[in-house]
Amino acid sequence: MARGARTDAPPRTVTVATLAAMKRAGNPIACLTAYDYGFAAACERAGVDLLLVGDSLGMVVQGGETTLPVTVDDVVYHTRCVAAACRRALVVADMPFMSHPDPETGLHNAGRLMKEGGARMVKLEGGAEQAALVDRLAANGIPVCAHLGLQPQRVHKLGGYRVQGRDEDQAAGMERDALALEEAGADLLIVECVPTHLAARLSGALTIPVIGIGAGGGCDGQILVLHDALGVTTAPPRFAHDFCGDGRGVNGALAAYVEAVRARTFPGPEHGFEA
Repeated sequence: MARGARTDAPPRTVTVATLAAMKRAGNPIACLTAYDYGFAAACERAGVDLLLVGDSLGMVVQGGETTLPVTVDDVVYHTRCVAAACRRALVVADMPFMSHPDPETGLHNAGRLMKEGGARMVKLEGGAEQAALVDRLAANGIPVCAHLGLQPQRVHKLGGYRVQGRDEDQAAGMERDALALEEAGADLLIVECVPTHLAARLSGALTIPVIGIGAGGGCDGQILVLHDALGVTTAPPRFAHDFCGDGRGVNGALAAYVEAVRARTFPGPEHGFEA
């Protein structure tokens, strides 16, 4: 090393381009949710690529039965806490229920999440009906993560937290939605609780990265709710794994999660759903 060379250079920040390059190279993307500074900092140390400030905070932080009561102000506050800890990870903020009933309102609230919260991407639930909003956000320089499959904001319409896309008509419709969202300008797609074969099919059909949760190992990356990964949740979903369960502390568990995603040992067959 040259004399006087810096050894404390800041880590290279994960960007939309980074994620796209990881997909092309076949390098799995390790993602988690986070809601505060301390756990976000721990995730940073573990090398997590993307941190989602999810509206799941309504359940795991606020103690609600659903995500529906979460407000834009709630997400702005928690995003600001997470962003303060992150030099490398891409911070994504959820757009909560009824925060985007039309493109103009959605643009305003997405702008708040970025300007006030410090997010570098926003996430929104919904299929092709959200294409106009995705296009509006993209046209204004706002990166977008779409979300298909089980959409918790539609839990009452869906009749509960159910696996989606099990029949071929639903699966074909989801693929059409995914392609429409990509064409509208989405940079990333999360698929939740869909059959393993469908998630793999979506990942192969899209040029943007596909991140799975309860969607098997054929995606370009994985995400879990932080509390599920740490074994804090009282009744975790079947697709979760307690990475603290082997006697590791929080830091060791987070590192083990990242390692398992990158080695493609998580999720295993037992964490997925069949048609």
